[in-house]
Amino acid sequence: MVEKTLFEKIIDREIPAEIVYEDDLCLAFNDISPQAPCHILIIPKKPVSRLAESTDKDKELLGHLLLRAKEIADNLGFSDEDQGFRIVINNGKNGGETVPHLHVHILAGRPLLWPPG
Repeated sequence: MVEKTLFEKIIDREIPAEIVYEDDLCLAFNDISPQAPCHILIIPKKPVSRLAESTDKDKELLGHLLLRAKEIADNLGFSDEDQGFRIVINNGKNGGETVPHLHVHILAGRPLLWPPG
C-alpha cells in the first residue's frame, strides 16, 4: 500500500490544518511555514502528483484551482491593484516541490520581488 502524502492526510483530517476554504474538489489552508504574511495552499482532493503529471482530463480541476485562488485572494482583500498577490506552482525537485501532491500557493501581504530566487 502506498503511503498517503501529507496533503492527503490533511484532506482526510488525520493532520490538523487551518482550513480557509473547502469544496468538493479542493481544500485551502494556511501554510505552516509561511513565506509571506498571507501564504495559503490550495490542494486538489484528487491526488495529482505534480503539474507535469496532469493530463487533459485534469483541465477542469486545474482551472478550478486557479479560480478558487482568485476568489480566496479577493475575499482577503488582495485583488486590489495596490495590494496584489502571487500564485506559485512548484514542480519537481529543482522547482521547489517538497510534497508530491499538486498544490497552488497564494502569497500576499508584502511586496514580492522578481525574480523570486
